[in-house]
Amino acid sequence: MGAFPPLKYKRGGGGVMKYLQNDPALKQRRRELRRNQTDSEKALWAYLRNKQFYGMKFFRQYSIGPYILDFYCPNMKLAVELDGGQHNRCKAKKYDAVRSEYLKVKGIEVMRFWDNEVLLDMESVLSELGRKVTPPHLPLT
Repeated sequence: MGAFPPLKYKRGGGGVMKYLQNDPALKQRRRELRRNQTDSEKALWAYLRNKQFYGMKFFRQYSIGPYILDFYCPNMKLAVELDGGQHNRCKAKKYDAVRSEYLKVKGIEVMRFWDNEVLLDMESVLSELGRKVTPPHLPLT
């Protein structure tokens, strides 16, 4: 457990509250990332926004613990990450592995796609995502 960065805490209301989701300390950074989307993020967001994708609610630049996810569907506990070439470097691979393990421990599945997959073969990306958010994978409500 020591490999994961500590969560932020806020005192008040008679106790200590952990910010597992959307830590206010990361709010400005989340805004910057939304304002400066990559082309692949813009392209995929066009399909995911406003519950267009199988009626599932996705958020952009949503933070879980110390990490900001490209896209997150709380109902499915599904993170969608779009990776550029920098994620192919050794150091980035290790960081991504630690990050994915942290999210897995929190019960969140991570799906990763390369930026060029999204830009050149959106149909396959959406098909793979669709298999995750349709029966029999839907959570019981």
